[in-house]
Order: sequence, then structure tokens, then C-alpha cells
Amino acid sequence: MLYHLYPYLEQLGIPGARMFGYTSFRSLLAIILALLISTIFGEYFIKLLKRIKIEETQRDPSIDPFGVNKIGVPSMGGIIIIVAVLVPVLLLGNLSNVYMLLMIVTTLWLGALGFADDYIKIMKKDKEGLHGKFKIIGQVGLGLMIGLTLYFSPQAKISESVTIEKNPETALVTYKKSPEIKSTKTTIPFLKNNNLSYAEIVGFLGEYKYYAGWILFVFVTIFVVTAVSNGANLNDGMDGMAAGNSAIMGVTLGILAYVSSHLEFANYLNIMYIPGSQEMVVFICAFVGALIGFLWYNAYPAQIFMGDTGSLTIGGIIAVTAICIHKELLIPILCGVWVFENLSVTLQVFYYKMGKKKGVKQRIWKRTPIHDHYRTQLSQLDPECTYIFGKSKRAYHESKITVRFWIVSILLAALTIITLKIR
Repeated sequence: MLYHLYPYLEQLGIPGARMFGYTSFRSLLAIILALLISTIFGEYFIKLLKRIKIEETQRDPSIDPFGVNKIGVPSMGGIIIIVAVLVPVLLLGNLSNVYMLLMIVTTLWLGALGFADDYIKIMKKDKEGLHGKFKIIGQVGLGLMIGLTLYFSPQAKISESVTIEKNPETALVTYKKSPEIKSTKTTIPFLKNNNLSYAEIVGFLGEYKYYAGWILFVFVTIFVVTAVSNGANLNDGMDGMAAGNSAIMGVTLGILAYVSSHLEFANYLNIMYIPGSQEMVVFICAFVGALIGFLWYNAYPAQIFMGDTGSLTIGGIIAVTAICIHKELLIPILCGVWVFENLSVTLQVFYYKMGKKKGVKQRIWKRTPIHDHYRTQLSQLDPECTYIFGKSKRAYHESKITVRFWIVSILLAALTIITLKIR
């Protein structure tokens, strides 16, 4: 709102009004506002949830190896994150920008989907929550909408290259970008010619490859949104785990969005220039600020859980951001922790079913998702079951596991940024 009002405020002679036209100022202000909103609003929201008994039993201290009591802790804390993101974005963002609108829709869409799941679990006392098929339908629907919007919107364009032109007489340097076009090109890590078009993958279709490329892009978008949002959901099992990992990933995507929107950096890094993607920096800064503020209450020992309202939302935000800046193929690196969480569950189920067919009990890890493996003691295991990685006698406190997962996320984030230069 202030972004659209600042020209009029400037005409009225209000000092500092022009500052709202700068992306850097709005981004830093978004972080501050989001952090303040999540910490201040969070305190009152937690009291409200306790008063109306919006609570979820996570773990009984009698079965936890460290006696951690997580009974009666309020859930649906994702509402704090959503509010803390949307308020600064609506105040400071360019609401006519297609990328900003897509991020707002993603936040509201997956927030509503996660809220429905939490509501059924807590209020209806149904541990299964929203049926899996409805979650998938909601995630697929969002992915389809994102993909089609990027296809039809005239704002969603890229310039594949930026070159420098020097005037020998005046010594002035100008940056010249290639024509802005609609494209399905994406960035491939570690390769010299690091842009790949989905249309090239289906090049055998000849004159139809352009449209087939967009169809493939839409399917990739659906897969990425579904996979990443579910990965964030699985990662939300320890105090501060999902919020901390997501903040690290958010900072990385904010850097990628900024360099993609800057002619000089796009030229230096030899990456595609994406006009308008600077607005995603404002959104991501609000997102990171909201998550850090949420950690004030969600860090061990948690006073509130984010629930599916938060985990599905933050996963979707990260997925859609990567898609909009054409960096979706970097997700396996950036979100490596979530990939491993998903993989651990998939392999555990597959291996268990294989053993069931043979009439034996077998598992790979003590428990999944993988973070639960590290806090499970031998005394908690099924004596009739064999474990490939079940010999470790030591269980770690969840705060140590959480910090170590953060460290891994930081390493993966650094590797993601390095891919811009290592080819």
C-alpha cells in the first residue's frame, strides 16, 4: 500500500517518502515489521489458544528418552507466521507485480489447506486430519495455477543474458539485456551452459515443442510444490526445526531473487535476468523475519507448534519462490534436509513392506522421519524387528539434533549459492 502511495506522499512534501520506492529499504523494513509482529502478536495469540484449548498432544514425557513434556502445547502457530508475512507485504509490496501476487496467493492457499488439517485433528479429535487425497488435490491445484499464471502473464518474462557496452569516448558503461521473452528456461547447477529449456527436452515434437515445453513446466511446478510442501511438513517434528531450516532456505532464495533482478549481478554471474523479481525479495524478507520471530516461541522448549498451517505454507512459499526465479532444479541441494526426510520415510516403508512379504519385521532406521532416528533409544525399539542402523546406543536431545540440522542447511545453502559460479 505504501509503495503505491509514496508518489503522492512525495508530492505532498513528506520527508522520506521516496524511500518506499527502493527495494532495499522496503526489504529491510519488511524483516523488522515481520519480526516485531510475530513476536508481539505471538504472545497474545498463544494466550488465546490456551484459553480456548487449541492444543495438540505431541509427546508424553513418560515415553520420551529425556522426559520432555509436550502435552497441552498450543498448535496452529502457523497463523502467526502467515499474519507476520502478509501485513508487511501488503504495506510495503508492489501489489501489481505478478510474482508478489503469486506469493500472497500461495500463502493464503496453503495456509487454508493446513488450517483445515489442523482443525480436523484438534477440534474434531481425528488424528488423521484432512484426508490425504484432499491435501494432494489442494497442492496440485496450486501448482497448476502457478504454472498457468506464469505462462499467461505478460509480466513473467526473462532476459537470457546481460552484456556490458563501454563507450570509448566517455568511458561510460551501460548494461544491455537481451530481449525479454516468455521462456521455460531453468538453471542447471554445475554446468557451464547452465540454462536448460523444457522445450528442448521435448524437441522431438518439432513445431509443437514450445507448447509441450510449457505443459512439462506446469507438471514440474505441480511436482515441486507438492514435494517441497510435504517435505517441510515431515521436517516439522522438533522444536524450531522447520522454522530454522526454512529461514536459512529463505535467505538463500532472497539472495538468488535479488541477483536475478539486478542487471549488474546478472551480467557478472552470467545468469538470466528476471524483471520484476525484486518484489520477491521484499516478500522473502518478510518471510524470514516472521520465521525468526516465530522461533522466539517455537525454540526449545516450544510454547507453540506451527502445525500443518505453518509447515505446508512455508514449504509452498519456498517451492513457488524457486519456480518464479527459474531455480527449481536447485531445490534438491537447497532443500537437501527435506529431501532426505522424504527419502527416509519412503525407504523405511518400502523396506518394511518387503520384509512383511517374507514374514519378517525389518526396518532401516529406528524411526522416521530421519530426525526421529537420532532421538530414539535402543530400549524403545521392537525386539522382534531387525534394524540396519539400529545399533547406536546413544540418543541425542532434540535441541542438539535441531541445531545440527540447521548447520547442515547452512552448508547446503552455501553450496546452492556457490553453484552460480562453479560450473
